[in-house]
Amino acid sequence: MKLLMFDTEDFWYKTFSKTVDSAETCEVEKSTTDSLVIFLNVEKEDEDQKDRVVKKAVNNISWLAKKTDRNKVVLHSFGHLSESKSSIEFAEDAIKTIMDKLIAKGFETSMTPFGYLFEFKIHVKGESLAKVWKSI
Repeated sequence: MKLLMFDTEDFWYKTFSKTVDSAETCEVEKSTTDSLVIFLNVEKEDEDQKDRVVKKAVNNISWLAKKTDRNKVVLHSFGHLSESKSSIEFAEDAIKTIMDKLIAKGFETSMTPFGYLFEFKIHVKGESLAKVWKSI
């Protein structure tokens, strides 16, 4: 799994086009302020170690949230972080599991609709910890 984590002042997104036939049809436009925005790529090799990679992802996101004093988290599936990709079903399930575990830890957590391309605007802070990449 690859994580590209941003400490943002503003994040806006809007669904552009559906890319996964099984995805629920929706048109969404949302924005959030003062949030961690996490771009995730779930890799093929993660399918053999779901519990480990989910736990490490949750721990990394929680660590950054504490360091940056953030309580809001937005998870966004972003397959461009690696050439390796898990199945669509596994990726969606893994990201939803990460979301559920972050919610259980008290974080206000959401995810962008899975299976879509998006328009987005992101205002990332300038500090060093505002841009963190992890390979799990």
